[in-house]
Amino acid sequence: MDQKTQDVMIIRDLIERWAVYRDALLWDKFRTVWHVDGRMKATWFDGPFEEFIRTTEDGVKHGLNIQHILGGSAIEVNDYRAIAMTKIIILQRADIDGVLCDVTSYARHSDLWEKRENRWGLVYRETICDKDRIDAVSANQEINLDENLLGQFPQEYKHLAYLQTSVGYNVNRDVPRMSGGPSLDALYRRAEEWLAGE
Repeated sequence: MDQKTQDVMIIRDLIERWAVYRDALLWDKFRTVWHVDGRMKATWFDGPFEEFIRTTEDGVKHGLNIQHILGGSAIEVNDYRAIAMTKIIILQRADIDGVLCDVTSYARHSDLWEKRENRWGLVYRETICDKDRIDAVSANQEINLDENLLGQFPQEYKHLAYLQTSVGYNVNRDVPRMSGGPSLDALYRRAEEWLAGE
């Protein structure tokens, strides 16, 4: 097996570990996926991964319930740098006006990876939103959404943003998304520049 194939396999393993350790709240193991200066950017968070851990821990104490299901990855390696895009489903559950709801968000993680002192680690992860939906957990209940609030967010993640706003998070209104735009263009450009060593 050549070095590039080995590197791809290692990075995919780390991508899987990120999801398993994060959803299991195994933070010491979660830290092993990252480099010390790693950053995370999602609909509801933008900052160092250690702050992401603290914010998530605090949210869990107040009922935060998010799970991740992984799909395929496209990983490109150039010497000591790599980029990856992984299909994911984000599942979040919360109460909206007395109705327990599930949001299903189809998205992608866009990653920048680097090999330092012979160890691959995550340097930057950003979420791209593709589409979502919201459902009442109980079929006997009906969700009544505030259309004014719902309309403040892009089509691809409006239900996820609605739920996250409802439970107190400040949600980014310009997350990279399927329909394109400056934020998606900037994400793709940053990935290509990273892979080229810039």
